[in-house]
Amino acid sequence: MSKLRVFLKYWLVILLWFGLIFAASSDENSARRSSSIIGPLLHWLFPNMPEETVDHVVLFARKCAHLTVFGILALLYWRALRKPVKRDPRPWSWVEVRNALIGVVIYATTDELHQAFVPNRQGSAMDVLIDTTGGALGLIGLWTFGRWRKRW
Repeated sequence: MSKLRVFLKYWLVILLWFGLIFAASSDENSARRSSSIIGPLLHWLFPNMPEETVDHVVLFARKCAHLTVFGILALLYWRALRKPVKRDPRPWSWVEVRNALIGVVIYATTDELHQAFVPNRQGSAMDVLIDTTGGALGLIGLWTFGRWRKRW
């Protein structure tokens, strides 16, 4: 497979995912925007829910989004590093997992550094930890799925 084809098949999607994360990180009103969607829904479902509880649920939803987005990024990195094939006879490689997770940590760190320069946003070491946890969970899920699939 040519280098261009490898790039297009495996690495371009990672760059596009970077762009999606970067765009979300550049949104100086993202907290207000997610509150304006989730808040009214919660008030409709639970009219007596205190505003403080709504704020906690919105924060929880935002952190779950971090887990999900960076879990997907870890899977994309793993895919690019592994270049899996149908009925792949190669054993699971923890080196590939480690390298995928390193990629997640690096991008999560640069994402938080970027947010430090966006008005109304702040960089957070805790978010890097949450992003890394999302990446690890994604890779653990992949490993679990692979083991389950081999049984059948």
